[in-house]
Amino acid sequence: MEYDFIIMGSGFGGSVSALRLVRKGYKVLVVEQGRRFTEDDFPKRNWNLRKWLWVPGLGFHGFFRISLFRHITVLSGTGVGGGSLVYANTLPVPKTDFFTSGSWKDLNDWEKELVPYYRMAQEMLGVARNPKLGPGDEALSKLADSIGKKEHFSATDVAVFFGEPKVTVADPYFNGQGPDREGCRFCGGCMVGCRYNAKNTLDKNYLYLAEKEGAVVMDRSRIDSVIPLGDHGNQGYEVIISSKGEYRKIRLKTKSFIFSGGVLGTVPLLIKLKGTTMPDLSEMTGAHVRTNSEALIGVVSNDRTKKFSEGIAIGSIVNTDKFSHLEPVRYPSGSGFWRLLMAPMVSGKTLGGRIVAILADYIRHPRSNAKALFTGNWADRTQILLFMQARDSTLNLKHGFFGLKTGVERGSAPSAFIPEAQDLARKYARIINGKPLVLPTESLFGIPTTAHILGGACMGENKETGVIDSDHKVFGYKNLFVIDGSAISANPGVNPSLTITALAERATARIPDAKIPG
Repeated sequence: MEYDFIIMGSGFGGSVSALRLVRKGYKVLVVEQGRRFTEDDFPKRNWNLRKWLWVPGLGFHGFFRISLFRHITVLSGTGVGGGSLVYANTLPVPKTDFFTSGSWKDLNDWEKELVPYYRMAQEMLGVARNPKLGPGDEALSKLADSIGKKEHFSATDVAVFFGEPKVTVADPYFNGQGPDREGCRFCGGCMVGCRYNAKNTLDKNYLYLAEKEGAVVMDRSRIDSVIPLGDHGNQGYEVIISSKGEYRKIRLKTKSFIFSGGVLGTVPLLIKLKGTTMPDLSEMTGAHVRTNSEALIGVVSNDRTKKFSEGIAIGSIVNTDKFSHLEPVRYPSGSGFWRLLMAPMVSGKTLGGRIVAILADYIRHPRSNAKALFTGNWADRTQILLFMQARDSTLNLKHGFFGLKTGVERGSAPSAFIPEAQDLARKYARIINGKPLVLPTESLFGIPTTAHILGGACMGENKETGVIDSDHKVFGYKNLFVIDGSAISANPGVNPSLTITALAERATARIPDAKIPG
């Protein structure tokens, strides 16, 4: 069987591409390694590891993936709908610095160019202003006031349907062509999978409509290789797929191929192909990987009069300076898995010094540490703080002896010890009478955690400066594209999903309509 386009991945890049291309008259196949989920498939709490985590080797086929590297821990999503299944719905537009920095800065007036595509993305994703602030958001407002940033605090713009809770209504977004929906219950469950049909995941908009209009989605399948046919793909590509339940490899032909597997899907495959079937890929493959300079800090409160799990996953935001902002993140009541992976927030230049600091914290504050660890309902008592910066440093990805590995490319390595983030966390902790905690990979090894890994197949003027051109076409090959977070070519400093969606809208708009025979 031959397709016009085979798309690897069903996240923000792949789902947009599927809908726009099928509407242009193309025959489209989407290949997704994760499975398809319904509301009943999502766990009630993140203690249900088999439903929540993606660890196929252990028989866990959930949608939340944790990837450990030397310089970064990455949180990402797997399943039909990609990262939209697990992300926190937050859809901000980056500030001007994003559009005027990085390897793409001279290729276009991006801030002006992307305006109509941001609007299209916002409309398709059903962006709305969060109408209800929870206790964690109110505490952030107090923090903003205390640091002189009251005017920079606001509710978030999110992809959530704020209709009547527990009331099912006909599709409110696409003139009845989309699925029925139910209003948000503000349960805090966005990141463990919305069980109430209120979160605007991609399987309810772009991908839903794409399938309805003829696109085919092959789930639980992995693309092993892409082989150019003819001169550098001018006669298309042979795609080799491993599919669950099949006892042999599936071989399909396509005229065009789109990498949309996210950084941890697209970039490793590109690196593999450069060493096998596509030797003329750019030497920049795997370069310019960014982390949004993030810090994730959990603050466990002793105030039992407030329930920090109430609200949407991220309900508010404050811009703390020109480069940085802070968001409170929540999990639903009963979701206390992360308590097993928490340690006191410390800093220090050496491992030995940090070990001493952690032990000293346990000795000096045994009561607060015990309360933080053994608090009755961790999600109700805990507010996670997400700190992001637009300051730039880059990593590279390459194959090592034990698989994919990271290396420092430019600037200093990403660090878990961001002074501004720790200072804000301590101030927030005083407001809610709490204790800041972080993952032990951060306290011990200084390895930060990010939910927004970007780059690795960035734009450039030519193959010496980038992997793709400004239209997302891969240098050196015909009818080959990268349309996902790998193509992000500067540090947005904010949640990037809306930007990935807008870039995908623009990239597919520049692909001509299919030629109809006859």
